[in-house]
Amino acid sequence: MSELRERYLEEMGLAPIWKLREKTFGGSQSGASPDIVAPVAEARARGAAKPLPPPRPSPAAAHAPGLIGSTKLDLADDRAARILRMDWPELKAAVSGCQACGLRKTCTQTVFGVGDEQADWLLVGEAPGAEEDARGEPFVGQAGRLLDNMLAAIGLARGKNVYICNVLKCRPPGNRNPEPFEVSRCAPHLLRQLELIKPKLILAMGRFAVQALLNTEASIASLRGRLHRYQGVPLVVTYHPAYLLRNLPDKAKAWEDLCFARRSIAAL
Repeated sequence: MSELRERYLEEMGLAPIWKLREKTFGGSQSGASPDIVAPVAEARARGAAKPLPPPRPSPAAAHAPGLIGSTKLDLADDRAARILRMDWPELKAAVSGCQACGLRKTCTQTVFGVGDEQADWLLVGEAPGAEEDARGEPFVGQAGRLLDNMLAAIGLARGKNVYICNVLKCRPPGNRNPEPFEVSRCAPHLLRQLELIKPKLILAMGRFAVQALLNTEASIASLRGRLHRYQGVPLVVTYHPAYLLRNLPDKAKAWEDLCFARRSIAAL
């Protein structure tokens, strides 16, 4: 079997994909693969990460708390205000029974989110796909397995100091992009999850999630490698695992994003 074919099998999840040969970023690199050694060596060359500056909300956020996408979250609205006072059981019940937009009528079940409810890491994806809709859990299937490997590569695991959710809790028909109205109606749920978890860092995964959280139409490529903020919480931009399965060369870029996120959260 050719080396190229073996690499393709690895990328398809049929062999180990993400490997971290060292216990910590400061440990020995003996035996580490080249695609891992280079980012780690680069990180060492830069020296210790500098402390992050204090949060500085944007002018838009100062006038519109809860800004997501192109829609403002109206905290004077009774529904939004009620959601933002909920505890976990109430919030989960509210999402399950939500009829605020038409998506609940067409999806199989809501996909609330899973993981450590006091996690330092909050991973936010776009919207449930077909398999997530069937199982009621975000990031499952082949993309989910790739995400698990990505987390393992930086010493994390699903459910352990990590919480995973989506911008939308219901699957749009045919996996189409969500409409601004749908995002606005689901925004209080995501914001309340953020307030309850109090993460140290958000990892926004995928173009739609990034653009919705940062209220921008900029590409992921132009936003990578910089620390952003959502509701005052540091946010790092990266690609969605499903995208990486279709665009194998960008997995190296995703690894750089993970290393950057790891350095950023270590500085907090």
